[in-house]
Amino acid sequence: MAYDKRQATEEFTRWSRSYDRGVLQPLLFAPSRRALGARLAQRFGSKPFRLLDVGCGTGQFVAEVRDRFPHAEVVALDLVRGMLERGRERWERIGDRVRPVQGDGERLPFVDQTFDVITCANSFHHYPHQDQAIREMQRVLKPGGRLILLDGYRDAPWGWFIYDVCVTAVEGAVLHCSRKRMRHLYHQAGLEMIEQRIHRGPAPFLVSEGRRPVSAIPAPHTANAARATAESQARNRV
Repeated sequence: MAYDKRQATEEFTRWSRSYDRGVLQPLLFAPSRRALGARLAQRFGSKPFRLLDVGCGTGQFVAEVRDRFPHAEVVALDLVRGMLERGRERWERIGDRVRPVQGDGERLPFVDQTFDVITCANSFHHYPHQDQAIREMQRVLKPGGRLILLDGYRDAPWGWFIYDVCVTAVEGAVLHCSRKRMRHLYHQAGLEMIEQRIHRGPAPFLVSEGRRPVSAIPAPHTANAARATAESQARNRV
């Protein structure tokens, strides 16, 4: 049975109740946040930038971004309202420099060329239409902007066992991309692949970083993709 957004919404709504206390926090999520934070520091240093975090969950990563990069303007997007509601105290603490928005990663509620960098960590395997999600991320990146996508590394035997056997047994027919497939998705969307790096450990993961060319022609996307307005963002805001 194909994996769909209804299933993803139900799963993440259920997981939101224990998300911040789960066993994956020390095994995968904390190392993932460190890897993304290091890349942001390398790319931007102390310069201001606009960041969109797709699949933000309860906001742990964007809270760290706000503390580490005080000049960054951050939008945190998640499909599941329950995740955003579980992070309500965090949103209140970090203030107006981070804006939580409920929205669909395959139909981003933002106008073209809005962000300097997009991050997406450990949620991409839940997206039923991964090619469309990547095209949407390309669309809202500024020319020269970066997409940093992190997900489980399944090309080696241990990662294959974790993600293609164990995770799919629990979560259903989710899809962790191989390195080759991820490169294909970036290229298909009009993004230049800059680097792919494997992070080893109990839960290995792959970081893929691409760039929207400065003179790129926008990749094809659905007619509805660019229709987002400030009103829709405000309506979805927590």
